[in-house]
Amino acid sequence: MSQENIMIDAPTDPNSRWSGQHENPSVKQWILLRLDALSVIGQTVTQTPSQDSIAFGKHYKQHPCNMKEFKIWVGLTEDRMTEVLSTTLKDDTVPETFPLRHTNREGVPFPSRYLKIVPISAYSHSFHISIWFVSIFGFDSESYVKEIEQRHEAYMEATALRHILKHLRSRRLMASFRALAASADVQLEHPLVTRLYDAVVSDGDWAEAGLVLQLAADAGLFDEFAREAPAQATWARLCGASADGDAPRQRGGHAMCIDEAAGRIYLYGGWDGERTLDDFWVYPIAEGRWRVVPRPEHEHDDGVWPGRRSCHKMAFDAGTGCIYLLGCLGVSDDDLRENDASRARSSDAAGAGAGAGQPPASSSSSTQRADFYAYHTRGDAAGTWELLSSNTETSGGPPWIIDHQMAMDSARGRLYVCGGRVNDWSSEAPKFSGLYCYDVATRGWSQLPFKGTPAALRSLTHRFGHSMVFEPNEHALYIFGGMEDGASHLSDMHVFNLDTNTSTELFSNFTASSGPDKMFAQRAVIDPTLTEVYVFCGLKRNRTTLVPRLDGEHWVFRYSSKPGAWTRTQPATVQPEGVPPARYAHQVVYDSRTRTAYLHGGNAGRLLESGALGDHVHGNDALTEQRLDDFWSMSLSRPAREEIVRRGTFRIRCQQFREACTTLPAVQALRFLQTEVAEVADHASAEGEVLRELLAPLIGRPTASPATPAPPPATGTAETFRERSEVFQQLMVFFPQEAKEPSADLVQVINWYAEGGGD
Repeated sequence: MSQENIMIDAPTDPNSRWSGQHENPSVKQWILLRLDALSVIGQTVTQTPSQDSIAFGKHYKQHPCNMKEFKIWVGLTEDRMTEVLSTTLKDDTVPETFPLRHTNREGVPFPSRYLKIVPISAYSHSFHISIWFVSIFGFDSESYVKEIEQRHEAYMEATALRHILKHLRSRRLMASFRALAASADVQLEHPLVTRLYDAVVSDGDWAEAGLVLQLAADAGLFDEFAREAPAQATWARLCGASADGDAPRQRGGHAMCIDEAAGRIYLYGGWDGERTLDDFWVYPIAEGRWRVVPRPEHEHDDGVWPGRRSCHKMAFDAGTGCIYLLGCLGVSDDDLRENDASRARSSDAAGAGAGAGQPPASSSSSTQRADFYAYHTRGDAAGTWELLSSNTETSGGPPWIIDHQMAMDSARGRLYVCGGRVNDWSSEAPKFSGLYCYDVATRGWSQLPFKGTPAALRSLTHRFGHSMVFEPNEHALYIFGGMEDGASHLSDMHVFNLDTNTSTELFSNFTASSGPDKMFAQRAVIDPTLTEVYVFCGLKRNRTTLVPRLDGEHWVFRYSSKPGAWTRTQPATVQPEGVPPARYAHQVVYDSRTRTAYLHGGNAGRLLESGALGDHVHGNDALTEQRLDDFWSMSLSRPAREEIVRRGTFRIRCQQFREACTTLPAVQALRFLQTEVAEVADHASAEGEVLRELLAPLIGRPTASPATPAPPPATGTAETFRERSEVFQQLMVFFPQEAKEPSADLVQVINWYAEGGGD
């Protein structure tokens, strides 16, 4: 169908659309739009970014042909274009608008004449991709666009000159370099970078090089590297036993929350492999010892104690000091007496209650408990439980659920509940809860309004054993992972904006975006200050059964820019107490004041009678699930400024030693290695191996007499220049992009300039 159709917004006309010619997603298709005049797309008359740079109209109903994933490219010519947007459209009837990037990485606006829409996928793989309507916003005033064109041309010229100067310097064409640098009014790079180059490469002035590194650190030039560096996890096993030796025993499917201001961690219930638990513990972090919270004298009367439960959730409200508890796995005493093998088979078959590793039970053999409790930590009622509702479903809240997620917005006094499996074991197909809000002030439940299609709401809430964290700065919920049924693991991530009641899919498959494997019963916490989510391992599907992640992976998700980026945490070099074994059904809380996570218990997986971990259920082999009672703290660290200076100093001194081997007697060179180089090396890391490799030039070399004159310095040799240049490039990884320009081949620079200077 003609691309002119997208210029007409006729949502009820099935022919008013552009449609691709191929169903195969591997075939590249696009629409190329030529503007009537040179324009700055994505900028308004006020020269500020527009929030509706490109708008997409839609069909009057959901359609399998609707475009899902797509990219936008712009450029001065149709064969030289820059990508400015990569996102997805919702499969609904609501028009959507997106801002288009109209500046390069230096913040300089650029003009465009062409816009290319590249559809990637439709909502059904067996249909052609359709686009119904497109409108573009920008600024095309001739005088203004001319000014932008001139500014962009000046930027391209200056950038090209910087690349050419770098090229001349890297080829040691210093006469040409100095002549061009003197006549060109451009700054090659940050002055400290130039000073470092002169010290390391040109002069071999090692003291000056060390001083420049410290000055760069003091100027904050290494801070971006520190933020982006892979986080190192340092684990410490906490004893936590009280003076009487008491501590929470082994369990999975329990619940934990933290009162950061008071420095207290709370733990309730769980499943120990034989029965559900109803014990309640508090861990004052400063004291470092667990204390059991005593039951009231008239236990279970008038709902003053929540009773035995697992697969429930707790959340702490910093505003009122209340702990909210919701949900439990419904099992009767008879169900709890089932043997381990039956329990394992039942859990696998149903795929439910896996958070605790215990069996599903029919509602007919259990007492339904869609109850909702609050524990008061402050005020006149401090130290007591309060039954807020005996049946949240009848008061507008969620039904009787397990393996859901809860998050607290203390600033607005709202508790959010998402997903979870409904305790209805009479149904063969799993039933799921929705998206609910509890208002602390009114003590009322409501379903959150959702601006989107039923399918979009389903993709958000039809899951259990997932993760959800509340982001206070964005006022949004990040929801990801879990299972939709007993076999379908999920690796999607959504962000639900609580101000607009809209959901955005950040990843349809974060595994394909360098993230973790599809996981279930993982745990996640958030640090809004660092804009990071920390994810602690869970279960994955392995052939025919659920098994724990034996490698115990933990991940960091950074969401400062969308869609965000995943990195795997690295273990610290020294872990005196080891690291926690892989598990699921554990609990994790996070203290943002000290940036410390606390992990307790969980299920370490199935063990054969011999004690070996079994990945599969083998016939009638007797299997048990090993519950854990260990308690750990974890802190993530990234290199501090001092550490980055140390790493740079080590590289500089290694080169200083290499050159000393050619200019000094072997004894003096060896002494320099043993003192100056070794003192700044991290011997427990790969730097220890580098030290050993540095000894090679001295092995077998005849000892020179102290009276023997040293050979002339090798400063001017091509080999020394190459080595020093390599060291300089190693140091450049610590500097931010804006402080330097990458070295480029002269041909690449010329082509870049000829192609319009795109990113």
